[in-house]
Amino acid sequence: MTAAPAARLPRAAARIVWAAALSALICAPAWAGPIPEVAQQYQRELTRQAQQVWGLGGPVALFGAQVHQESAWRADVDSAVGAQGLAQFMPATSDWIVEIYPDLGAAAPYSPRWALAAMVRYDRHIYTRIDPMTAEAVPRCDRLAMMLAGYNGGPGWVSRDRRLAAREGADPDRWWGHVERHTNRADWAERENRHYPERIIHELEPRYLRAGWQGGASCP
Repeated sequence: MTAAPAARLPRAAARIVWAAALSALICAPAWAGPIPEVAQQYQRELTRQAQQVWGLGGPVALFGAQVHQESAWRADVDSAVGAQGLAQFMPATSDWIVEIYPDLGAAAPYSPRWALAAMVRYDRHIYTRIDPMTAEAVPRCDRLAMMLAGYNGGPGWVSRDRRLAAREGADPDRWWGHVERHTNRADWAERENRHYPERIIHELEPRYLRAGWQGGASCP
């Protein structure tokens, strides 16, 4: 909705128009926001990388939302703590992942192709290590949320949080309402880490699905 300029309306009418406009913004569904135009130029490459590592059903919309959260699709961006490129890898993580997966080639975090390939590979690395012996017990939505939490804060923390959740009577195979509520992290780290999967899955991913990107977390 585009509000008419207030100066052209009686004061009472202007208040009504602006209130309606504000209400529309506040009540707009999460998917109503646009995705960056630059994302479209990387959609095909991200789809290719996701399908190569995750299969034809790879959650491309989820990964698009993840890049959106990490860098807003800015390939040359540096964070305040030194994370680099589209996928915001720390230099030590870039060096580590090419040792584990040498087919990625030399670390190149500012290369969009390398960053997208490394991100979906690292995501898969975390995903397959969430209790691989009991993976079928972990619903896909919860498992992807744990994967994202691991990408953001380190997979070791996810394992510790799951053990803590089990000790405190929660279900270690459920993220939402269970593991997400149990951690020994500092308050600021907990807030950031729990916000990460929440925003990607429930706010950003729907925008990419609405834009026609395939595959998401299938979360309610």
